[in-house]
Amino acid sequence: MQIEVIARPAESADVSIVFAAEGKKLLGLGAAFGKAVQKALAAPAFSARRGEIVDVLGAADAKARRILVVGIGNPKELSAIRARKIGGKIAGHLMKAREPKAQILGGGDFGKLEEAVFLGNIALGARLRSYRFGKYVTQPKPGQPGELTALSLATSERAATQKIVADAEALATGIFFARDQVNEPPSTLWPDAFARRLSELKKHGIAVEIHDEAALRKMGAGGILAVAQGSQHPPRLVVLRWNGKGGKSKGGPVALVGKGVCFDSGGLSLKRTSQMLTMKGDMGGAAAVAGAILTAALRKAKVDVVGVMALVENMPSGSSYRPGDIVKTLAGKTMEIIDTDAEGRVTLVDSLHYAASKFNPSCILDAATLTYSVTAAVGPVYAGLFATDEALAREVLAAGEAAGEELWRLPVNADYVKNLKSKVADYRQVAPDDLGADAPHAAALLSEFVASKPWAHLDIANKEFATRDTAICPEGATGYGVALFDAFLRQRE
Repeated sequence: MQIEVIARPAESADVSIVFAAEGKKLLGLGAAFGKAVQKALAAPAFSARRGEIVDVLGAADAKARRILVVGIGNPKELSAIRARKIGGKIAGHLMKAREPKAQILGGGDFGKLEEAVFLGNIALGARLRSYRFGKYVTQPKPGQPGELTALSLATSERAATQKIVADAEALATGIFFARDQVNEPPSTLWPDAFARRLSELKKHGIAVEIHDEAALRKMGAGGILAVAQGSQHPPRLVVLRWNGKGGKSKGGPVALVGKGVCFDSGGLSLKRTSQMLTMKGDMGGAAAVAGAILTAALRKAKVDVVGVMALVENMPSGSSYRPGDIVKTLAGKTMEIIDTDAEGRVTLVDSLHYAASKFNPSCILDAATLTYSVTAAVGPVYAGLFATDEALAREVLAAGEAAGEELWRLPVNADYVKNLKSKVADYRQVAPDDLGADAPHAAALLSEFVASKPWAHLDIANKEFATRDTAICPEGATGYGVALFDAFLRQRE
């Protein structure tokens, strides 16, 4: 979708979008349409609630064929995220109406939000909602919404709006990259195929390293190799680097680590069919890391960041790793395997240790679709946050709020580590069956492999897919985590 910022509204636009605050007051440039839409505004059903839309067709005294009056509610209650969702609702309405182009009229009072910030987030929300993944669809679908191809933003704050729109475009591109990878079928996105896609990010100034199976054996990455050994597709460890400060960040780069299980059957601890259907998205953490680093590169972020992703498939076969196996990890510590379906933590301990020991980062953040128990704890509203550093936890919570991807902090406690002591190895992979709280036990295990670096773990299980259309995402992959990581990196610039 093309987004253009213009100084004044075009008289010939087929569709014009204006905003109304509570009390049905038209804002800014939209006031010029007052006479044309006055009857529609008088309708009792329209109260200008946030995101509410009244569609005026063929209005007298207006050159536009169609006028959408969009409610913003109380301007004092607006935020960037709320503006983003309004933009998504506008896009959804236009696509349902099969209107490919529209102009949005700015001006007016948007509370604490500057006009440029409001319009930039309107555009971002519309962009995110307009996403489609249709590369494998060969037959037209009856009732399919139309495509939104262009939006024009009319504002006197043209320069400021263009800058924010450019940043929004970078973020949307990163989110779309992540969505595309998660939406891909597992028949096309095995570890090496994913690694090749990541290699293409070089064209944006991102340094890419790909370590193959032989390199992983040489370095002793036993966790990654164990999970991968049941698949015909060998593993890869991919490292992405964006040196926006020339590799001279005080204290080292920010390290982002993503779980990259391209398909998770559960291995020998086989999942049920219903559980397995969405397991092509078990690399959502890695997709989020890649999307965030792509966003940083596109907006020329003044930050040094490194991304580490172990890419594997967890498959059942005669060569699969087994319950009862003992795995020697990259850190030299050993782990007793209890459940082959708890594979994410087995790969992450190697990824985290690699990031901590190789790059000496200022902090480590990881994102992983890791446990069912975090969903039971916080439901669909939040993702789980575990952190060993108070200042870092506050930073990550603030980033989540700014991104609209909110987190709820859960405990990291030494007693959870005690529950993971094994009689035959250094650690059990999971706690004994009579203990619950798998999410904090998994976090406790990971915390033992970060070399005492400030560390935050995001358990984003069940956030990788939207099961229905939302304000800013059609049904399917969400790209969850890209906006959060980007907000965190902005805080570090």
